[in-house]
Amino acid sequence: MASSSACNKSFCDNYMLLKPEECSVLDLARILFSGKNIGQKDFVDCPNDEMTTTKEHLSRRWVIFISLLVQKVLIATAKPLAGFGNAIEYWLNLLNVNGGFFRLIFNSVRGKTVIPDKESANFLSFIGNLDKRVELVDNSRCVEELGGRRGYDEAISIMAAKAAYENKACIETTVKDNWKMDLIGCFDFWNDDQQKATTQAFVLQDKNVDPELIVVAFRGTEFFNSDDWISDFNLSWYEISGMGKVHAGFMKALGLQKSNGWPKDIEQTDNNQLSPAYYFLRKLLKQLLEKNEKARFLVTGHSLGGALAILFPAILAYHEESWLLKRLEGVYTFGQPRVGDETFVEYMKGQLSKHEVPYYRVVYSNDMVPRLPYDNATFGFKHFGTCIYYNSLYKEKILGEEPDKNGLALLLFLPKMLNAAWELIRSFILPCVNGRKYTEGGLLLFMRVVGLILPGIPAHCPQDYVNATRLGSSDQSYAIENAAKYQKIGLVPA
Repeated sequence: MASSSACNKSFCDNYMLLKPEECSVLDLARILFSGKNIGQKDFVDCPNDEMTTTKEHLSRRWVIFISLLVQKVLIATAKPLAGFGNAIEYWLNLLNVNGGFFRLIFNSVRGKTVIPDKESANFLSFIGNLDKRVELVDNSRCVEELGGRRGYDEAISIMAAKAAYENKACIETTVKDNWKMDLIGCFDFWNDDQQKATTQAFVLQDKNVDPELIVVAFRGTEFFNSDDWISDFNLSWYEISGMGKVHAGFMKALGLQKSNGWPKDIEQTDNNQLSPAYYFLRKLLKQLLEKNEKARFLVTGHSLGGALAILFPAILAYHEESWLLKRLEGVYTFGQPRVGDETFVEYMKGQLSKHEVPYYRVVYSNDMVPRLPYDNATFGFKHFGTCIYYNSLYKEKILGEEPDKNGLALLLFLPKMLNAAWELIRSFILPCVNGRKYTEGGLLLFMRVVGLILPGIPAHCPQDYVNATRLGSSDQSYAIENAAKYQKIGLVPA
């Protein structure tokens, strides 16, 4: 996250960038026990005079301490974590292609071991191995039982968000062969700050229930990718004029230009360099929507992908792309971290209301990521939009904010552990009650066991978000309120 002040001032006068690589262990200790202000430290880049002349309250220092500590651990373990993740993924796929552990032994004895190909459609990510389901939920049930249009959009959004974790061959097979839809493309996007591709997304067009629908799905936090987790735990922000304070890491992943922020258009002199996500997708969507005046698009993502999904229309609004926003059918995010401060929230509420864009933020139980970055009096990262909260019984509540919004309530730690124990027990109950499609494999059962100590980790897995869209109760008021709209596109009988 290192960046010079001169570079920052070229497009932003107010910002705070935490630089864990410049924070020593002694510095970490001093954060908690020193009364000196944080703004004068080398590991904080901040031009705000108020932050550099006042002492910091303990609560603020504590949050910065946690953020920097987690980032330092992730930086220090990045390579072994990635190597361990690659080994785990290879082993899981080795078992998959050979038909399980005992079949693998049998094949090995015969000298006929099948070796997984990382570029093949059969090679699954760690997330894909947690939940191997690729089939879409029955469309008629989405329409009739899950709240009409919202039910269908939510169902296709979580499956697209989950599929975004896979390689291009796997996504192509899933979309074309399993869903019988058109794959517009899978894309890698350039991060101007890190000078490498860090962001992935794919675009599809529905050819079944709603042929006019285009879906943009951003890839989320990869389980063994330290850069993704650092983005979730980092409290760095830029204050954009007229928009408010926005998470720095998410903006960089979407396409922020390190020298001039968010220009309306950019010029790429290197033809071999990949495009930033925002600028490429904006151009692609314009081309697709111009071909069909009835076409609309959804934006979705899980985890980090959810943050990019809601930030995408924010930058469209910043650039006054009203034509595109009018064609935006909705934004559906799952396990999404916070993106901006209260000013950003008010800005987005106004823009979403102005262009009549539905925004649904789905949160499952004790998922830790929606509780990040922290919402406290000092930093003020805020959620907004309709929070669709599912508890561990997959019962839905429509809330403004998920319970235990920062995940730091010590009194709730024991209840969370007990809830994690119930989720482990539930793994054996679900297939008996709802069928074999809800069987949880050994890897997910292991994650459930981990959840007995760290409840927020397995709760973040897409498995429960998929289950929630399929088994959860629905607020029928959405279907009633929007019945006329659903009838126009043929999803609900007139």
